[in-house]
Amino acid sequence: MAVKKEKPIQKLARLTREASSELLTLSSDQKNQILMEMAEEIKKEMPSIIKENEKDLKAAKKKGLKGAMLERLELNEKRVHDMAKGLVEVAKLPDPVGQIVKEWERPNGLKIRRMRIPLGVIAVVYESRPNVTVDAAGLCFKSGNAVILRGGSEAFYSNQILGKVLQAVLKRHDLDSSVISLVPSPDRKMLTDLLKLSQYIDVVIPRGGEGLMRFMEEHSSIPIIKHDKGVCNLFVDESADMDMARVIVENSKVQRPGVCNALENLLIHEKIAPSFLPMMSKHFNKLSVELRADKEALKIVPTLKKAKDADWDTEYLDLILSVKVVKNIGEAINFIRKHGSKHTEAIVTQNADHADLFIRSLDSSCIVVNASTRFNDGGELGLGAEIGISTTKLHAFGPMGLEELTTTKFVVKGDGQVRI
Repeated sequence: MAVKKEKPIQKLARLTREASSELLTLSSDQKNQILMEMAEEIKKEMPSIIKENEKDLKAAKKKGLKGAMLERLELNEKRVHDMAKGLVEVAKLPDPVGQIVKEWERPNGLKIRRMRIPLGVIAVVYESRPNVTVDAAGLCFKSGNAVILRGGSEAFYSNQILGKVLQAVLKRHDLDSSVISLVPSPDRKMLTDLLKLSQYIDVVIPRGGEGLMRFMEEHSSIPIIKHDKGVCNLFVDESADMDMARVIVENSKVQRPGVCNALENLLIHEKIAPSFLPMMSKHFNKLSVELRADKEALKIVPTLKKAKDADWDTEYLDLILSVKVVKNIGEAINFIRKHGSKHTEAIVTQNADHADLFIRSLDSSCIVVNASTRFNDGGELGLGAEIGISTTKLHAFGPMGLEELTTTKFVVKGDGQVRI
């Protein structure tokens, strides 16, 4: 009987699984040293990285991509330095592997511990932003996980060279480079095959739009931690300091519109809308932000574009913002429950009771009071680089840093006890 030939993606996954055991015996100092060298190698290879990224940008423009999508794809000197800086920050963070998170002793003398361990082999599937290649690889490596990286076709050349740069450092340390593997083709069929390899892969982390998430749900036989779209909402309460609100709303929408924690829906209390909305409309007009308004907002500023029903559920990733006037905080909360994606919600208010109600009533991954939605980010929250922002409550919720890339096992120590 002929042996069935192993597919290339199956071989890649198998080799990654086999290589993963090498990470279990590395000390924290060894991992940190390798991460620091990876950071230096990225800076050293910056000209080559930017050259490969230019290939992706050229192809993307030819396909008609523009605006925020190109902005997400581009690698310049600052972004390459930021990727290297992210690896240095991860190296400086405490190593979660081996940490004892809890311990106790049973009446029979057994000593029980819960110890942090890696998840194992993680497949990260993502779109557009090539910096994810470095962030995900660094976080997985520090937390003792082998990783299979599958970026989008639009960033293929960028992802491939970044992977090769990281693998070169692994080889220098006589480590199997398969602990950081890259899917060698953007072919969707190869991704479909990858999602069936539960014998080699422990968890899949997808980062991207709604289409990618639906594809993952349909095809994956491996557990998924979704990093879904960010339909982020901000409510300006009647008690809000309007100058503070203006700055926060602007930052939430404009500072980097093409990311998942950028603002998409602005809700304004009806008592302050007649003064706040015209001010924001004039200000956003200068910043080239298109406002799409409900009928109450249009009564106040008739020149705004009328919002469609689908707009309230849309992650624009662009300089577009939906605006709705609400009667009270209760209406704002109900709107967010209906249209939000459990990513980030913010309130600007001077009423402590309203802030508390907002926090308790919504179960999104991050609730922000009197600050920008852009702070729902691993680095900004002190986690170092993040692998993404989980919108799935199991096994992690919100920005996923090192701890979120581990689980715990029980360690039981006795001196001869047997169960009766």
